[in-house]
Amino acid sequence: MTYVVVDACIKCKYMDCIEVCPVDCFYEGENMLVIHPDECIDCGVCEPECPVEAILPDTEDDTEKWVEMNRDFSEKWPNITQKGDAPTDSDDFKDETGKFEKYFSAEPGKGT
Repeated sequence: MTYVVVDACIKCKYMDCIEVCPVDCFYEGENMLVIHPDECIDCGVCEPECPVEAILPDTEDDTEKWVEMNRDFSEKWPNITQKGDAPTDSDDFKDETGKFEKYFSAEPGKGT
């Protein structure tokens, strides 16, 4: 089992999950984070930290595409080990659905 970040993170990117991760397996895109599934040790400490519930175990229904998406972009985006500032308009997007199709960016984030 591994944990994955799903589209609820897009445009929110609160980053509360970053500093609790004991193995630094988060990677930063322009408007979301991903978890490298091969680096995740399945400890689960990140899941309750996410205010928009964007982190799920891969055993949840419909997470297969997110495992592959997290794997793909964790190999392209920079690793992030310190919490940064969430976008100033994060709260405007936290309850929105269908964010992947509307807003996903494949561009890398700044990383730390």
